[in-house]
Amino acid sequence: MMVEYARHSRFKIGIAGFSYVELLVSVAIMALLATVAMPLAETTMQRQKETELRLALRQIRQGIDAYRQAVASGKIATVPGDSGYPPSLIELASGVDDMTHPGTRLYFLRRVPRDPFVSDMAISAVDTWGKRSFASSAENPQPGKDVYDVYSLAVGNGLNGLAYRDW
Repeated sequence: MMVEYARHSRFKIGIAGFSYVELLVSVAIMALLATVAMPLAETTMQRQKETELRLALRQIRQGIDAYRQAVASGKIATVPGDSGYPPSLIELASGVDDMTHPGTRLYFLRRVPRDPFVSDMAISAVDTWGKRSFASSAENPQPGKDVYDVYSLAVGNGLNGLAYRDW
């Protein structure tokens, strides 16, 4: 009798499948995992853009400082009374004449980086940044005849709680 039972159970193993309840439980688990993964993916994307923003701000600010240092060392001609900062961000990438070596140009950036939070590609990279002139205050930055600093025009706060404008 035992032999008969074993022979019949062997055939039932091949036709087993998922029940409707097991399928619903599997779909519910997948939905739960998806709801957990979406905010994590959004945070990861925001963190990546913030890293790009920090890098772009650092590159531009280093270029501005290098330009100012070149003015102080006499490599760039200036008019008395000028602040010594570049008149626009374009000069950092397009270059300026080197007064100590005629016929050569000084370049401070390979290209002006874009603000990563500006998704409209029709806007030029230079226009994605807010510009502060040397004559304006830090609390109320205004553009002017030079570029002393740049800031992001993005609305909102970073993951660190600070407004992107204040980075």
